Amino acid sequence: MTDSQPADRGTTPDANADGRTLEPWEVFRQEKEGDPMRHGGSVLAPDPELAVHYARELFGRRQESVRLWVVRRADVHDLSDPDLLNPPLDRSFKKPGGYVMRDKLAAARERAGTLKPRATDR
Repeated sequence: MTDSQPADRGTTPDANADGRTLEPWEVFRQEKEGDPMRHGGSVLAPDPELAVHYARELFGRRQESVRLWVVRRADVHDLSDPDLLNPPLDRSFKKPGGYVMRDKLAAARERAGTLKPRATDR
């Protein structure tokens, strides 16, 4: 298994006026309940508390997000192993849509000489 950090993560973070090191933090946001989390952007902060504060200010102050995830960029790993991402075995049987019932039912009705039942009004 190969997991490595992208090339831009090997650089040394900047320092702010206090001499504290600024690190990049990735922000993922959810616009409304039930939506998937999406990458919103990144912030530079010296610690997790300020990263959360900056993320809240940038992505939450106009109520445009219901949930935020703030993750240190160095903690996100890129998985690019082709053996894990594209297995060599055919597993199409696990995907829905391989077995279409509509065609099977139509053929069975035709053999039986019956019509498709109509929807009833309630």
